[in-house]
Amino acid sequence: MTHWRHAEATDIGLVRQSNQDAVYVDDSLAIVADGMGGHAAGEVASEMTIEMLRSGFVENETVEGLYNAINAANITVLNDARENPNHFGMGTTVIALGLTVDNEGVTSPTICHVGDSRAYQLRDGALRQLTEDHSVAEEWVRMGRLTPEEAAVHPRRHQLTRGIGVEDTIAVDVMSVQALAGDRLLLCSDGLSNELDSDTLARLSSAPFTLEEAVVQLVDAAKEAGGRDNITAVLVEFDEVSVASSPIKRTISSTTPPVARAATPAATKRRKRRRLSWRTPAALLIFIGVFVGAYFIVHWYAYSTYYLGNDAGTVAVFQGQPGGILWFKPIMVHDTKYQVSALPSTVQNQLTQTIPEPTRAAALYATTHLCSPATSCNSTSASTTTTSTTTTLKKG
Repeated sequence: MTHWRHAEATDIGLVRQSNQDAVYVDDSLAIVADGMGGHAAGEVASEMTIEMLRSGFVENETVEGLYNAINAANITVLNDARENPNHFGMGTTVIALGLTVDNEGVTSPTICHVGDSRAYQLRDGALRQLTEDHSVAEEWVRMGRLTPEEAAVHPRRHQLTRGIGVEDTIAVDVMSVQALAGDRLLLCSDGLSNELDSDTLARLSSAPFTLEEAVVQLVDAAKEAGGRDNITAVLVEFDEVSVASSPIKRTISSTTPPVARAATPAATKRRKRRRLSWRTPAALLIFIGVFVGAYFIVHWYAYSTYYLGNDAGTVAVFQGQPGGILWFKPIMVHDTKYQVSALPSTVQNQLTQTIPEPTRAAALYATTHLCSPATSCNSTSASTTTTSTTTTLKKG
């Protein structure tokens, strides 16, 4: 049996015009969602995601139920953005802690996570980060291209590589939590983790402070440190906790791999006959293999990146290498309707040279940051919004 006590706090911060964070906590589920998309769209995405997870988990309190609820939220947010031009580009992070029931009837804590909202575990005053940020800078840290210190100040630290409402498919990090009675778990948006270092988070979140005192002083400390984003903190403390009979820690994608069909005896015999009668010279097989391999390698490379460019006077997102590779020419995958002529001259020059991005989501996110705060993009479509995976990532 697992049981926790909880407290939560959220605040607009000192810079934002609205609070696009959303939070929900009860006796078996805790959720933090950090919306993105500008105006009211980010708030719509985060609230929609909270509601989908809450209702989905009520119906199925398993790991699969929690994951399926996140996948359903992703589809719902995407569809809403397509149907409502004012919600174009909206999305949200989400981190959910649920008391899930496994096949053995054991109730234990499980985390599902998309984006850069975080989960920390506190034990005896020590803090341990449980989740990994899905951001460009943190991905580069894991690849060895940046140090953690460099990532903390890198300009792309807020640019997400995963998010709810970004793409049709979504990858969710799922992990069982190994906790003891007395442990505390902190869920927070990056408006908290970006402002306070680990030592401060540990000190303010731990006993002797009560849960209610802790979340309030965490928010206050983040505001004193700058309050540049919306701030949300959830603390749960386990009175008793069980360990899952089959712990899990992996990334689950909504893309289902193809299932190989078993060969029938007749098909096996036909394949054997073909092999016995095959007389094509080995040299031809090698040539075909090399040609096909080269084709797919070039195709992969030609479309492995994205960039922002000028499409007849408007900002557009292209997939491919600028100028193309052999017969693989760039493909325009999104027209933002932003007028290039309304952008600052430096940005216009960058667009002329093209602005490379690693993923489609990153490119779509970058389009929302082309204009200066004082400049109108003169969008020709009501679907343009401003905002920090990534198709619009991030946030605010």
